[in-house]
Amino acid sequence: MKLYIQGVNDERLHRPIQLIANLFFEEAELCFQANPNQTLTLAFQIEIQELLNVEVVMTSEIGRNYSSSYTAKRVQGDDKEQLRQIKQAVSRVMLTVLQEYTGIVQKWGILTGVRPTKLIHRKNIDGIKMEIAHQQLKEEHLITDEKINLMERIVKRQLAVVPDLYELRDEVSIYIGIPFCPTKCAYCTFPAYAINGRQGSVHSFLGGLHYEIQKVGQWLKENNVKITTIYFGGGTPTSISAQEMDLLYEEMHRSFSDIDKIREITVEAGRPDTITPEKIDILKKWKIDRISINPQSYTQETLKAIGRHHTVDETINKFKLARDMGMSNINMDLIIGLPGEGLDEFANSLEETKKLMPESLTVHTLSFKRASEMTKNKQKYKVAERDEVEEMMNLAQQWTTTNGYEPYYLYRQKNILGNLENVGYSVPGKESIYNIMIMEEMQTIIGIGCGAASKFIHPISGKISHFANPKDPKSYNEGYKEYTDKKLNILTELFRKNRTF
Repeated sequence: MKLYIQGVNDERLHRPIQLIANLFFEEAELCFQANPNQTLTLAFQIEIQELLNVEVVMTSEIGRNYSSSYTAKRVQGDDKEQLRQIKQAVSRVMLTVLQEYTGIVQKWGILTGVRPTKLIHRKNIDGIKMEIAHQQLKEEHLITDEKINLMERIVKRQLAVVPDLYELRDEVSIYIGIPFCPTKCAYCTFPAYAINGRQGSVHSFLGGLHYEIQKVGQWLKENNVKITTIYFGGGTPTSISAQEMDLLYEEMHRSFSDIDKIREITVEAGRPDTITPEKIDILKKWKIDRISINPQSYTQETLKAIGRHHTVDETINKFKLARDMGMSNINMDLIIGLPGEGLDEFANSLEETKKLMPESLTVHTLSFKRASEMTKNKQKYKVAERDEVEEMMNLAQQWTTTNGYEPYYLYRQKNILGNLENVGYSVPGKESIYNIMIMEEMQTIIGIGCGAASKFIHPISGKISHFANPKDPKSYNEGYKEYTDKKLNILTELFRKNRTF
């Protein structure tokens, strides 16, 4: 879909216009020039004096006009804050005319960010009452009551789970990335390499990983920085052998102090085909009882289509094995909108989940990630229409409520089907604290391992900076000492000068 945009000379406004267009059209092409046919044109008028006035008139292919305007008192502040106000106004008027033109209501309004619940947390920190925050979000971002209510439920749950959430900037959480899987899923863009035939690379990688854990642990001890949570992700951390897992968790206990006081340790065992009795014994040995066993779907044809080489029966059997061996906090993931799946297939996945009743269930909406196999070959993968995807999400919400689960974290992605969201549900008391910490960005997350991204939160200002390890094992193996040193230098600069106590 080609849209002609007129009256927008400031290139800094091009991106918000593109983001709003993407909400309505799968392949929106913007042309900031005159339209030779005078159709599908959005003509903006932006005036900034005492008041900010933004108006847009859209001319459709049949010559019908749609218009919207927005007027507000010009904000006082620096250029950055004024630009933010203009971007928001431009997004509002564009969203309004495209909703009228297409008949599609965007329940998240102009919001295109990944972490919507941060908006409510900020208002909480500023002392704004929930009902006032609700009204402000509705007016500022055009978010519907339905989505704001979901955000409010999640924030209340998070503060019940982590009452000191706003006071944890002097602590850190740890993410440990292991970049190997049995096979690469078609929708995946995480650092994940098929492990077969890579044993030499695995050994080299684990050597670097142990080094990083040792050095980070030493720095944390020397600077008296506590760890809130540890999360082993990837890839699939249970792709490595039971012996390699044992040595890795032993290194974790040796390098990190007060391990028994860490609130939570999670290991993604997402691929059922990597789970064995020996590996579960190792998890139990090191007192790790929160794991993920991810079916994604309970339709065998779907698993084959997306490149997961395990069976539905294997998912069920490995879940029962883990449960029988004493694993008492198991998460499962389902994905809405996988190729070839509609409401019936998703309803079946929920019914199969009910037979197992994991402690938590994360419901993802399929996102076409730029580098994934699925995005590169879209013609091969037929997915459900927008209305059916939304029906599936509604079914998930009803099912979780009926079965005693509460939503406790939420995030969104670019190119997500139906412009929806991913929601983590849990029975009370089994929420993942790490998921809350990574989504709400209240503390530094130190990324260790291949493809692991560190997110540094300034202890006083809250300013966020990033540092990422390389995604491929070869580059990681060649430079892990250099990356470790750089990370520790950033931590030193951040914590030694800026701690709040």
